[in-house]
Amino acid sequence: MIEPVSISPAALVEIKNILENKGIPAEYGLRITVRGAGCGVALKLGFDQKKEGDIEYKVEDVRVLIQKKEMLFMVGKRLEFYDEADARGFVFVDGK
Repeated sequence: MIEPVSISPAALVEIKNILENKGIPAEYGLRITVRGAGCGVALKLGFDQKKEGDIEYKVEDVRVLIQKKEMLFMVGKRLEFYDEADARGFVFVDGK
């Protein structure tokens, strides 16, 4: 399966850190969802169990969960982790 959302190495390290250190249950995966945002959509992250209608794939050992109906908004996106003096956090960018 082609990954609809790719994950950069830096983002993957941070996701694994969260999974290991924040008490996230082992059966949970990284959920990427779509939320309305003004004139467009915003992609959001969280941790959740697999639900009916989910597409699931793995990046290394991290389970990624996306609702099938939301795939159109995510194909071709890449999750990055930004860590600079002015800000720190996850961001979605176009491209692989």
